[in-house]
Amino acid sequence: MNKSELIDAMASEAGISKAAAKKALDAFTGSVAGTLAKGGKVALVGFGSFSISKRAARDGRNPQTGATIKIAAKNVVKFKAGADLSGKVN
Repeated sequence: MNKSELIDAMASEAGISKAAAKKALDAFTGSVAGTLAKGGKVALVGFGSFSISKRAARDGRNPQTGATIKIAAKNVVKFKAGADLSGKVN
């Protein structure tokens, strides 16, 4: 499912227009991104939680040349599925 299909599904399930569903989805993704950028955590009971994890700097290898390269440290987004979501999938 891509973004436009998700907007269509949200609009039909909630009984709202596609424009309203797009605004709601954009507001959700913007709020989650903003909270994570500040170092916060977003927990949606039953669905799951989004958090930030720090990945340390490490040495890597260029597969073409075999040369060792430095990979910089960075923050990565983690998602842990909640019990309800896991139950519906399995």
